[in-house]
Formats: sequence, C-alpha cells, structure tokens
Amino acid sequence: MQQSDFRFSTPLRVRWAEVDPQSIVFNGHYLNYADVGITEYFRAMGQAYDAETGVKGADFFAVRTLLEYKSPARFDEILDVHVRIARLGNSSMQFEIGIYREDELLVTGEVVYVHADQQSRQPTPVPDSFRAAVRQFETSPPQEG
Repeated sequence: MQQSDFRFSTPLRVRWAEVDPQSIVFNGHYLNYADVGITEYFRAMGQAYDAETGVKGADFFAVRTLLEYKSPARFDEILDVHVRIARLGNSSMQFEIGIYREDELLVTGEVVYVHADQQSRQPTPVPDSFRAAVRQFETSPPQEG
C-alpha cells in the first residue's frame, strides 16, 4: 500500500488522551482515526452526513473492521489518514485505510459499510447518486460487483 494509491488524506495530531503511559497511541484509537478519515472523505466527496439521511429511511452501517499495526504512533505526532473506497458492491462498500507518519506506514485497515434500511436493518442498494459521486471523486475507480 502506497500513499499514491489514495486520492484523499486528512491530517490529525495525536492527543495526550490517546496515548498509554509509554506515550504510544493505544490501539483502539486507530479505529477512531479511521472514522475521522472516513467522515472527512465523505465531506470531501460532497456526500457529508446530514439529517436528510435519516429522513430518507436508509443509512450506511459499519459491519466489519480490520486493522493491522506495523509501527506505533506517539504523543503529539502528526499523522495522515489516507482513505479510499476500494470496493463498491450492490449494498456495501469497502474502505481501505492507510495511516502514515510522513512516509512511514503505521497502520493498514479495512472498514466495510452496508447501506441498509434504518428500521429493519436489511440491506438496500447503494444509491446511484452516491455511486456516481464515488466514481467522479476517486482517481482509481473502486472494484464493483
């Protein structure tokens, strides 16, 4: 995984509350970092979450997360959270995450979201408008199907 694989990244600084007594980021915080990256990705793509999502009756729900730790981040370091949609299925999408400190890859990740009805939680197709926004935004189109 190379930084050049991603069109989008967002910086963040490691805060004191996120580190353990050795000043190393506690592993659970990397999932929060991925979530910040995904939220900013949506915003950059012009698909920011808003109250309209709930009114329409469907939303994206995280159903799978996977993180692989390669090297620790420490207090006060600036990290870059890289995000891309690697796969876009009928009702799901797979985000690929790369968390870097400058050129060093610290964490890789995968987050899978399913588009589903808010009441029944049954999968529904990803809206065509969202698919079009992803295709227009990504420089490397996601695998579809």
